[in-house]
Order: sequence, then structure tokens, then C-alpha cells
Amino acid sequence: MPAIPSAPRTARTRSWWGWGHTDAHPDDAECAAMGALLPGTLARPLPVPRIEGLPIARPAVTPPPSLAHLVTADPRARAAHAMGKAYRDVIRALRGRPGRIPDLVAHPTDDREVADLLEWAGEHGVAVIPFGGGSSVVGGVEYRGDAHRAVLSLDLTSMNRVLEIDTAGGSARIQAGALGPVLEEQLRPHGLTLRHFPQSFEFSTLGGWLATRAGGHYATGRTHIDDFVQSLRVITPAAAGASWRLPASGAGPSPDRLFLGSEGALGVITEAWMRLQERPRHKASTSVAFTDFHRALDAVRALAQSDLAPANCRLLDPGEALLSGASHDGSSVLVLGFESATSPVDDRLASAVDLARAHGGRAKTPPAERDAPTDSAVSAWRSAFLRMPYLRDGLARMGAVVETFETAATWDRIPALIDAVRTEVGAAALKLTGHQATINCRLTHVYPDGAAPYFTVAVAGRPGDEVEVWDDIKAVAGEILHRHRATITHHHAVGRDHRPGYDLQRPEPFALALRAAKDALDPHRILNPGVLLD
Repeated sequence: MPAIPSAPRTARTRSWWGWGHTDAHPDDAECAAMGALLPGTLARPLPVPRIEGLPIARPAVTPPPSLAHLVTADPRARAAHAMGKAYRDVIRALRGRPGRIPDLVAHPTDDREVADLLEWAGEHGVAVIPFGGGSSVVGGVEYRGDAHRAVLSLDLTSMNRVLEIDTAGGSARIQAGALGPVLEEQLRPHGLTLRHFPQSFEFSTLGGWLATRAGGHYATGRTHIDDFVQSLRVITPAAAGASWRLPASGAGPSPDRLFLGSEGALGVITEAWMRLQERPRHKASTSVAFTDFHRALDAVRALAQSDLAPANCRLLDPGEALLSGASHDGSSVLVLGFESATSPVDDRLASAVDLARAHGGRAKTPPAERDAPTDSAVSAWRSAFLRMPYLRDGLARMGAVVETFETAATWDRIPALIDAVRTEVGAAALKLTGHQATINCRLTHVYPDGAAPYFTVAVAGRPGDEVEVWDDIKAVAGEILHRHRATITHHHAVGRDHRPGYDLQRPEPFALALRAAKDALDPHRILNPGVLLD
């Protein structure tokens, strides 16, 4: 069928230094109010950084005339592509220390232009950082070091079209630069959806989800972007190619698996055939409160091992429930949601609530099926979930250190892991800053054999040394995860910040194979240097 017109871009302005849209950032008064909740923070918020104050040098290279129309050296574009959106990135921008700013930003519109840019970069020793929405929170889209003559940020968001839809097979061929809303708007007229909604949905691309093995909307069942992939098209410095589009295959190691999670270090994902689904028409949700967090863990495990398959099954500890407004009495809160395109879900929700009650939960009568939840705890959690990254940036302006990290482990390790993080990270934060840290935990995704805890740490920092404190807290957290055989990341990716943990986690034979793949596909070592391997 003919290509589908791309959706219009939003008129709102993206922040170059912080999360999301500039008009959603907390103002000075809101920042000060948040800082007052963390003793030891600054008296006044740090000023919003200005690009004019950054040390942006002249580009070290000039593209050839054949590529000049694809490339810009505009200071604003370069600053906006210098870093991701981790706390470490935000505080460096606020302190005027953004790190290496790319010399150039390219916006290719097709595969040929991507290949031409890679060829030029390889010939001239220019590092290439593939860039989608720039929402990385693990140092995945910045350049560190000085081994390359110059740095090119390869922004794929001009490649944002849904090119083809197979309605019989429920799938679509989509360019990798499509941001979440752009992608969904092109699928909506067909009654279809990818239904992959990470917290970064507005500000991340299909290619970014694929390159980082992102986790999305569903708390159970198909949740990682891997589950929706039929085939990938990838451009590498050595060659270009696409895997066959198949429902399944047992033909040797999967070629898609080589590039899923490769974070732009092996090649540039430019297109993918993705499995779609009908848009859900039946939805229902409610919340269940628990006085005992460990009994709540048992309830969630029982739900994950049932055949109920809730779309949302998020357990908030008392601190997380209080922070989100889901609870004010010290309870843990389980947020449950079900959805379907074909049949009512009330019975499944009722069965899930009964199961939770059997483990000590207190629930309201399940609401009648509807699009908008009436449960106040569910509504409060959803609002807080979307607002939280903006509040983190507000706390950063007050000199607070705010870290979020996520992991996954088998059920037998989960209780001890959560207790260790609370105790040991709390002790480390107190030693580093002299202040008591707030440490909250929620389960974001659950499986029959384990779960994915997500931790938030907030503490007043040492003025001017916030990055060092963040790095030290990150190191302590990584050591705890490794000791408990928990993954260094469940869905945030490896980037540069998680490299130490990833190096410890991967088996050595796989590391040898990965290095060989890098040598074969990227012989000049220009693609995202420092990500996954040296």
C-alpha cells in the first residue's frame, strides 16, 4: 500500500537541558517548595541554564558539499544533542559542565544518506552517536573521551514514517526515527496500535526502543520491545541488510537479537516490521492497599503466576505510594489494570482483587468497566508517573541528588535485594552527604519467575559536587545488584553509566563474540564509542 503521511510535530518546545517540554518545568517557587522537603538543599534554585553560556567551540570538521544539506553546526542543535536526560546530565547542564558537545548534527532522511554519513565519518575519524529522542538516562547518547577527531550526532527523527501496514498479519513497517506520538497517530486511523508506552513515550523513538530493549506499557506478558519485532533493517559501516519478516524461526541464532540492545554500537537501525494489535476497547482498573509490604510481594507473585495477565500490576512501597499520592496512611499500594480489544475485563479484575485480598490486601469493590479510572489511588499514581521526571529536574535545581535505577531478579532474591538497597544505599548516601536519603521502591514489571524493582533515591547533595555523589551512589547500587545476581538494568539500557555492571554480568565467551562483531561491522570504531565495549 502507499506510504502513510507522517503525523504533524508538536508546537511545544523541548528542553535542551532537562526532561520534556519547557512549559511543564517547575517554576522557582515550586522548586523551592520541593527543596524544603529535603533538609540541606540550596536556599534558592540554580538558574535555568542558557545555551549562550556554554563553551561551544567551532566544529573540528567540515562535511563535504554532498552531505552539507544534511548537517548543521547550529549551537542550539549541538547543545540539545550533547547529553541524554539522566540526573547526571541535568546537573552538569545546570552547573555549566555539559561535557563534549558534538561538532555537528545530521538529519538523514533515508538509508542511503545514513550510509553516506557513516562512510564519510569512517574516512575522517569522526565518532557517530545515533540519536533518537535523546531520553537516555544511562549516558547512551553522549561522547566521552578524546580518541576521535570530531563527533557527529546522527539524529534519525526525520525518518519518522509508517511506510506500510499489513492488516492481515497485524504488523507495520516503520522508520526508526518515529517518536511515540508520531508513530501512534499514523496507526490510529487503522484501528491499530503498537501499544508500547514507556515513561519516555513522548520523547523517544522506535529506533531508541529497539536499540535499548525498552520496557513498555504492560506489566506482565509481552512488555519488552523485543516481543513486538518481526524484522529489522540495519545500516552498518561494513554493510546494510534486513532480516526476513517471519512470525517465528528456528534458523540458527537470531540476527535481530544481535542488534536489539546494541545501542548503536554495531549499526544504525533504520526500519522495523513491528507486530501491532487492535486498540483496546475494554478497560478497568482499581487499587489494593497492604499494611505488610512482604505480603504484598507474595500477592504480586501469585498474580504473575496466574493466567489473569493484568496489563498493569505495579506495587508501590509506602514511600512511593505517599510520594505519588496513592496512599497517606503508610500502606503499600498495588495498582491493577486490565484491558482488551475483544472482550470485557471486569471478571478478570475481580479475580485479581480476590487473589490480592487472600494475601491481606484491602480493596474497593472493582469499578464498572470504563475508560477513565475512578479509583483515586490509580489516578494519583498515573499523574505522578508522568510528572515525576519534571519534579526530579526541579529537585536538581535545588542541589538535591536524585537517582533512579531499576533491575530484575528471581522471586527468591527479591525481598533481600530490596532490603539491601534500602539499607546500604541509605547508609552510603548519609556518609557521602551527611543527610538522610529518601529511598522508595516500586515493582514496574512482574513475571512468573521474578520481578523488576525500580528504586528512587533523593538526598541533599554537596553543592558543586553533585555528580561525584551521584557516581558514588550509582557504584554502591551496582555492587548490591551484582552481589544479589540482579541485572544491572531491566529496561534503561547499559549506555556508559552501567558499563561496569554489564561487564561483570555478561559471560566471557559472549564478550569475545561481541568484540568480534564490533570489529567486523564497525572497523573504524566510530559507532557510539564506549557503549557496551571499548
